Amino acid sequence: MENISLKNKVVLITGGTGSFGKRFVRQILKSDVQKVIIFSRDELKQYEMKMEFASESRLRFFIGDVRDKERLYRAFDEVDIVIHAAAMKHVDACEYNPFEAVKTNINGAQNIIEAAIDRKVEKVIALSTDKACAPVNLYGATKLASDKLFVAANAYVGEKITRFAVVRYGNVVGSRGSVVPFFTKMKETGTLPITDERMTRFWITLDQGVQFVLDSLERMHGGEIFVPKIPSMRVVDLAKAIAPECDIKIIGIRPGEKLHEAMIMEDDARHTVEYESYYVIQPEFPFWSKKFAEGGRALPEGFAYTSDNNQVWLNVNELMELTDEKTD
Repeated sequence: MENISLKNKVVLITGGTGSFGKRFVRQILKSDVQKVIIFSRDELKQYEMKMEFASESRLRFFIGDVRDKERLYRAFDEVDIVIHAAAMKHVDACEYNPFEAVKTNINGAQNIIEAAIDRKVEKVIALSTDKACAPVNLYGATKLASDKLFVAANAYVGEKITRFAVVRYGNVVGSRGSVVPFFTKMKETGTLPITDERMTRFWITLDQGVQFVLDSLERMHGGEIFVPKIPSMRVVDLAKAIAPECDIKIIGIRPGEKLHEAMIMEDDARHTVEYESYYVIQPEFPFWSKKFAEGGRALPEGFAYTSDNNQVWLNVNELMELTDEKTD
């Protein structure tokens, strides 16, 4: 899909020095975007990214934290599009530092909403996670709350121009936070720890994730949660793909971990429409128009989109190809 929404626009990415942000920036700089602003906390990562994109004159770097509303107000001045990728994402860190996760993932989301409305940002897309669907850990719970805030913001915005949408997908193969770097490092020991040999996960590449966000930016009316149709894989197959020579040790499911992930549960499916390559969880707003869902199909009663009931699966050979993808 051609990204006409970016032409002559100023785009800001929160958490822009992360794996997604760097790949997203690399992609949109190929377009006619006017300016790209990186908003993040870590000056070292910003410096390293600035060196990586040293020849690019359209790139700006803004030190700040989504917890700081005043700083967001300054950063959002004359910004047209915001991609909200900043979050506390590690399950263990969120469990041990619960209110820190709340302050970043929930309070930070509300700050983004307030600043975007008052600064007249046109579109905001927030990145979510499959862990926000029927959450069992604090990370998932904070991201579910964040999703609800961004969806509801479209009613809260009133007559102003700002529109909000959410993109929800699974594990990203090329990201620093994925299990791939961990398994790669553990290869040296000759043994890979697996929590449960039945465990399944959704799988998407960084490039696919970036493109899905760009496509959703074009499609959004405000209030949608966009969910891509992506394959599932067995974690034990991923281990075999990365280190076929290693032994596998079953260590048991960790606190806050699911056996299978979900992106659409039965209760959400009742107001979800299906397209060829994605789903849209529609907001339950009085003003939501059915014309926004043109071309979509209603889901059957009892439908749920989970990693163990998926129609498409990656085998060991396909996983071997995907895990060769460069990590940003």
